[in-house]
Amino acid sequence: MISVFGSKAGKEEIEQVSESINNQWMGMGPKVKEFEEKFSKRLGLRNFLMVDSGSNGLYLAVKLLDLPMGSEIIVPSFTWVSCAQAVILAGHKPVFCDVDINSYNITEKTVANSITDKTKAIMVVHYAGLPVEMDSIKQFGLPIIEDAAHAVDSYYKGKACGSIGDVGVYSFDAIKNLAVGEGGGVTAQKSELIERARVLRYCGIGKSGFETSTQGKKRWWEYDIKEVFIKMNPSDILAGIGLAQLEKLDALQAYRKKIWDIYQNAFKDCDWIKTPCEANDGDKHSYFTYCIRIRKKRDELAKYLFEKGIYTTVRYHPLHMNKIYHSNVKLPNCEILNEEALNIPLHPNLSESDVEKIVDEIKSFKKYL
Repeated sequence: MISVFGSKAGKEEIEQVSESINNQWMGMGPKVKEFEEKFSKRLGLRNFLMVDSGSNGLYLAVKLLDLPMGSEIIVPSFTWVSCAQAVILAGHKPVFCDVDINSYNITEKTVANSITDKTKAIMVVHYAGLPVEMDSIKQFGLPIIEDAAHAVDSYYKGKACGSIGDVGVYSFDAIKNLAVGEGGGVTAQKSELIERARVLRYCGIGKSGFETSTQGKKRWWEYDIKEVFIKMNPSDILAGIGLAQLEKLDALQAYRKKIWDIYQNAFKDCDWIKTPCEANDGDKHSYFTYCIRIRKKRDELAKYLFEKGIYTTVRYHPLHMNKIYHSNVKLPNCEILNEEALNIPLHPNLSESDVEKIVDEIKSFKKYL
């Protein structure tokens, strides 16, 4: 079965992991610090902190804003469940907004319809790595939580996605553009937010016993708990894989773009397929996933491809349609995407023959329309 998502790792990642094991340093250590420094340098980030997952990074990002309890935070409905969960777990209310039918991103218009006097922040998601029009979102004057889970190599007007809002979050899980298995990161405009995040990451403890022991404190094991928080430490195992992936990122991204371009060219004359948007001039896409729209028989196409050994999915089922959130809002574009969107395989572990088969099988489905 050809998988819809995937990553590519090899001997370089194995060497990094082996080094950590040989050094008996598998928890958070020097490789985490090195990854943080190199990732920051590549993206031009002022402040960056690695955490154990992008989902926990979102929760941490919401907490860093110190919003009044029960605040409303606008969240696009067409996104992963972690966005809403982070808001709720932090003691706030997600207010789901629609997305643009072509870009699958929030816009000034879709956000404006959802703002109330209780709105205290906006969560932005760069779907598939296509940059959101950030300037139009910033004009609302509200704090912005920037979910750049799909956008590790995306840029908006020359600035790295994730670095434009008040706080930004990255994901490095097993299917992302930079994949470490599980892992994530948080960045912020203000360095004091990242310093606070550094404390929160380790159960809210100001300094570890080892750190205080090197500073002349007699009873260094008596640590000072600054805040009540959960543990979000990453490990040197994850960071080592991340270091290897960073070295390969340009090549991995180039291959993703190659597949993207093949799809764009192959489907441009198929009037029954709506292809995804390209980035605006001056912006850069990350090509995390390739999401087409099929106005008729989307489900039948998915089943047809599955039977041909090609796995597809709908990423994502709109959150406002999940009963757990008790939302009665109607979001027409998200609901259209729920019936028409289909993510087809795009990742660096696809072979050229895989891509050729995917194109051929999708085109062959036209006879059933």
